[in-house]
Amino acid sequence: MAQNEQSCIVIGASHAGVNLAFALRKEGWLGKIKLFDTDPTLPYHRPPLSKAYLTSDDGIEKNLLKSADSYTAKDISLNLGLSVTAVDPKEKSITTSDGNVHNYAKLVIATGARPFIPPITGINDAANLYPLRTAADVTNIKTALSNSESKQVVVIGGGYIGLETAASMKKMGAKVTVLEREERILARVTAPVMSEFFQKLHADNGVDVLTSKDVSKITNKGDSNLVTCSDGSEYPADVIVVGVGIRVNTELAQAAGLTLDNGIAVDSAARTNDSDIYAIGDCSFHHNPHYDRNIRLESVQNAVDQAKVAAASICGQDVNYNTLPWFWSDQYDVKLQMVGLSQGYNKILVRHEAGEGHKFSVWYFNDHTLLAVDAVNNAKAYVVGTKFIKGDDNIDQEKLVDPNIEFKPANLLA
Repeated sequence: MAQNEQSCIVIGASHAGVNLAFALRKEGWLGKIKLFDTDPTLPYHRPPLSKAYLTSDDGIEKNLLKSADSYTAKDISLNLGLSVTAVDPKEKSITTSDGNVHNYAKLVIATGARPFIPPITGINDAANLYPLRTAADVTNIKTALSNSESKQVVVIGGGYIGLETAASMKKMGAKVTVLEREERILARVTAPVMSEFFQKLHADNGVDVLTSKDVSKITNKGDSNLVTCSDGSEYPADVIVVGVGIRVNTELAQAAGLTLDNGIAVDSAARTNDSDIYAIGDCSFHHNPHYDRNIRLESVQNAVDQAKVAAASICGQDVNYNTLPWFWSDQYDVKLQMVGLSQGYNKILVRHEAGEGHKFSVWYFNDHTLLAVDAVNNAKAYVVGTKFIKGDDNIDQEKLVDPNIEFKPANLLA
């Protein structure tokens, strides 16, 4: 079959799936491209959901990944509000929720993840309780806030999404309380010094961030709720936002016989154990050459970069995914930029910039090897840290934390 008669089907039209589709055209794919997604909304940027989109009056059209005309121009078939119910690798076909069967030459699974809703007593009866994963979630939260006179909000979960949402809702005039089950916020992803910084930042902005708070029950009281923790403490809530983590959408892959391991296992070109099926984005479990271990990343950067690699591979190129992970978070007047993966660190160094306010960086080392950097309002530290990690440079750690030494790579080498 000629390539222009073949189809590449993409399941999931968020950052990974959409970028894959357009990268395919750029790489010269001549066949059909069909994108499927259960979300009925034209694909949009997700990071602004907990930040700018939540606090603004703009519609989602201000945050689109691509315009509707862009899909038409590139002959990409966009099928929204439609779920894929089955994948048949033997027949090389998928079945959609409308009962139709679509054949493929190549299949890309970009199904991402869904919010985890914990089994808290009464959670199914709660009023105005939402995760924050989709544009519809944000619309529901905005509506609930606008309909509430007191605007008391409880955010369950003190990860980045929970904290970003708390900052945004405070900006919207709500009284916000964050309840975190662990002894400190961001416990799984950053060092204690960063947890302490963000806890104080929120306190200074009028948000109560409470740790060691395990929510055990939610009692519905008409249009509001009472949130109860295992220690007996209680918090009224007109709106509840749940941000305690995600569950990876691997059900289709599992049913299709693909190898799973903390996600859908893929090789360096994003191929699964079926050579005609790829997996990219939040749902994929891949090898990172720099850290020499398998990882699954929930980040826009990973989704976009992996999409480009998969598209090139589908079009016959010999490629390998080898990108240093990076992330960011915006809260109040603070921009946090993170590069690298800090797991495995045994030493933390903090550099404060002389005469600056909220401007510092946290450097994660395993002995003399730099693993990651968290840069607070400090783009230079982010850039320098990225260079050092990629170059595997030997850093003079005493010079690194000395604010009197000019912050240039050449000045900090051992």
